[in-house]
Amino acid sequence: MGLEIKRMSDRVMNLGHFLTQTVQRLGERPALIRGEATLSFRELNARVNNACQSLRKLGIKKGDRILVQSRNSFAMFETMFAAFKLGAVWVPVNFRLSEDEVAFIAQNSGAIALAYDPVFKPHRDAACAAGGISHIIGLGEKEAGELSWEELAQGEGKFTECSVDANDPCWFFFTSGTTGRPKAAVLTHGQMGFVITNYLADLFPGLGDNQTVQGHGDASLVVAPLSHGAGIHQIAQVARGVVSVFPEGERFDADNVFRLIEKHCITNAFTVPTILKVMVESGAVDLYDHSSLRHLIYAGSPTYRVDQQKALEKLGPCIVQYYGLGEVTGNITVLPSNLHHMDDVVQGRIGSCGYARTGMQVQVQDDAGTELDRGETGELCVIGPAVFTGYYENPEANDKAFRNGWFRTGDRGHMDGEGFVHITGRESDMYISGGSNIYPREIEEKLLQHSYVTECAVVGIPDPKWGEIGAVALVVSGEFDETEFSAWMANKIANYKLPRRVEVFDELPKSGYGKVTKILVREAILARDSD
Repeated sequence: MGLEIKRMSDRVMNLGHFLTQTVQRLGERPALIRGEATLSFRELNARVNNACQSLRKLGIKKGDRILVQSRNSFAMFETMFAAFKLGAVWVPVNFRLSEDEVAFIAQNSGAIALAYDPVFKPHRDAACAAGGISHIIGLGEKEAGELSWEELAQGEGKFTECSVDANDPCWFFFTSGTTGRPKAAVLTHGQMGFVITNYLADLFPGLGDNQTVQGHGDASLVVAPLSHGAGIHQIAQVARGVVSVFPEGERFDADNVFRLIEKHCITNAFTVPTILKVMVESGAVDLYDHSSLRHLIYAGSPTYRVDQQKALEKLGPCIVQYYGLGEVTGNITVLPSNLHHMDDVVQGRIGSCGYARTGMQVQVQDDAGTELDRGETGELCVIGPAVFTGYYENPEANDKAFRNGWFRTGDRGHMDGEGFVHITGRESDMYISGGSNIYPREIEEKLLQHSYVTECAVVGIPDPKWGEIGAVALVVSGEFDETEFSAWMANKIANYKLPRRVEVFDELPKSGYGKVTKILVREAILARDSD
């Protein structure tokens, strides 16, 4: 007879309790800084508690969804912890999305409240027109009939977090929707408690342990939208009493970023490859002291070897790569700073995104779900406490996302003998030319070795003879000669993989999430046929 043990409780810590715990130890330490404005952890917690009291009086309760359309700000940060403590569900929207996309998310999530940055009034109107929004909250100025977040955050500063179970949702993490409408990945209090612990163990070990740099404690710079990976990153900072520094201004400014790194002795930041690339290619990298950096995280899309090397050359051994999706809260693999090297021989695992994160298991599987041998290419699949519970009210997508309990990433790759994962590319990125499967990633890695190529993306486009052929979109510097470039490619790439069409752009098309997506690249190339 098997051993059967009944679980006596599914109760877990409310994610908002991270803030409460930090206030008990480090209440007077600065929590948020932007320009001359500063909030201590005690002040931040009081404002969050006041907002919780106010929102509860409005009837917002456990399980209700709060949609947030905002650029990074103190107020947006506060909405996150207020939602957590209430037991409500935080539904942040990437501020770059269109009005129609925001309206879809409002309707799809079932949000009853909307907190918005006043510059997004058209998005507010679209979300409200979609139906279901009962409370509109201005994160700044408000209009007649609306609530003010500043007023909601005033009061006595007392509130007890709502009791939650492991599977109670805390965040609807909307996917980027590169293959269709965005889907709401449901993140829970239990799952996120593990995720934050894992981040502290694998991405920036020692965070907040009074390890000082130039006489200062740890400090984190917020350079990516809090609506996605940066939001998770900053929760970990709160858990360890680390200040989050917000740049001023509306656009990413590399000079300002490096100025803040020097001024505040920044030790960590979450970036995506496009941000990291802009930073290391900016002249500002040579103008300011960035020696305080210990853990500069880059994630969100594949990073090319040449960009890794540039970052190492300019920033030193502080870059940390992780691979993950929103559905796994970024929690699949890690390539720590000590495994990044300039020398290809020393690095040894060119193109690897690292090994499985602590508490997570990764397999490479074939189309039937059978684990493949090391070195064989298949679909990357994962199990572990960081995997989400499923998509909100989308059983069809859930059926496709899971197989035998494993979450299917949709990414293809292989694993070496020591368990290091190598990503070949998205399954959807593959194209078939003359009967051969071609994965753009390996071609792009080689094209970026050309001295004039700064960005590139390879896609398959229709062809009457071969079914599909490769087309490459380039961003170049210097005097570009397509004939010379084609001859150069022919010496680097197998003939059947050679892109047959070359198109030069001022910049590659990107999604609202700042990613270069193959769908948009393909559309941009094909659009030139009708010009």
